Amino acid sequence: MELVKPQPTGFDLDFVRSQLGTDWPDVNQQIIDYLQSDVALVNSVARYIVNSGGKRLRPLLVLLAARACGYQGDKHISTAVIIEFIHTATLLHDDVVDASDRRRGQETANSVFGNEASVLVGDFLYSRSFQLMVQVGHMRIMDVLADATNTIAEGEVLQLMNCNEPETTEQQYMEVIYRKTAKLFEAGMLIGAILASQTQAVENALAEYGRKLGCAFQLIDDALDYSANSDDLGKNIGDDLAEGKPTLPLIHALRNASADDQIVIRTAIINGGLEDIERIAKTIQETGALAYTVSRAEKAAGEAINALDALPDSEFKESLIGLAHFSTQRQY
Repeated sequence: MELVKPQPTGFDLDFVRSQLGTDWPDVNQQIIDYLQSDVALVNSVARYIVNSGGKRLRPLLVLLAARACGYQGDKHISTAVIIEFIHTATLLHDDVVDASDRRRGQETANSVFGNEASVLVGDFLYSRSFQLMVQVGHMRIMDVLADATNTIAEGEVLQLMNCNEPETTEQQYMEVIYRKTAKLFEAGMLIGAILASQTQAVENALAEYGRKLGCAFQLIDDALDYSANSDDLGKNIGDDLAEGKPTLPLIHALRNASADDQIVIRTAIINGGLEDIERIAKTIQETGALAYTVSRAEKAAGEAINALDALPDSEFKESLIGLAHFSTQRQY
């Protein structure tokens, strides 16, 4: 099978959301409803999170997958909310672990409310997700979500082990981004197929789409960390380097840079910090590391599109195809 190459697109997320009718506003309303707590601090942090924006791609995938598979019920709404809560919990914990101070163009929750509150509200979101899983009452979906949550946690630990380690390989890096990012994309797509009682072949195809799409998104994120405008990106440029994270642009640059530049990159990874960010960014450009990272993302996006051959044609399938194209061309 010839791999589809992502093409330039005027993809519009708002248009895709509108295709879903009341599904999208229903998800957003349930997010607000289920964030409510009798504890004032939980409400304060939760409101801050809700108002911080974000594309909410993961719940969108659940809705699109369910509709593309012909699902006519309403459990895709609650499962989309669960996916978003799990994702948001990981962000709250990530920002504490990484000591991040900026996300989505504003201060992180831990910067505003403190590390303790961020960790505990992240725990609240996880436990709220468990409550919603019980309400959905579908054992296979609970199994998928439990497995995804555990895999994400393992990915966090693997990334921690790789931090400040310049010998991190491309294979190790890809394992981390699968676990940390792509696994939840995969779970969202798989849930849509399960709700619609699809065949194992369709389940496998949609899981493959989610897995490859998630990888493409994270690869582009890691490229943007060295090439985007910080205002567009919504976080500080060079955050990965400051935290000593050896992402693919750095790994590729290390393989292809001069001996002197390799020493600079290794030192930056070991120590963290941005003292040599300009020289390192220049080396990343000169070694073709950004182009290489984007090419890996494009390959993953193409594989995601090919996986959708298992679905009948529909406006929802077209939106999933468009989302794969968009994943490699976005600037934020």
